[in-house]
Amino acid sequence: MIIVTTDYVPGMEVKEYKGLVRGNVVQSKHLGKDILAGLKTIVGGEINEYTEMMDEARKKAIGRMAEDAKAKGANAVVAMRLESSAIMQNASEIIAYGTAVYAE
Repeated sequence: MIIVTTDYVPGMEVKEYKGLVRGNVVQSKHLGKDILAGLKTIVGGEINEYTEMMDEARKKAIGRMAEDAKAKGANAVVAMRLESSAIMQNASEIIAYGTAVYAE
């Protein structure tokens, strides 16, 4: 599956638009990691536990979006975007979305 943030796939021609596709994941914080992150806020610096957690969530959301595109007969997703939001205290949603296309 080709996934690009541009409106086209370089070197390919879009033959058919399949529609909007998306994938999302709601990720909650692990209590142990939350305690470590709280301690890290005292001394400052990057909170690696959260960076890793959000990276994993982005990968899952993109993977689910790609599965949605494949189910619609697409071989690429153009104009892919990522967004995040707080769902509730200690939980965030990551959503990946774009337009599924068949390109040659």
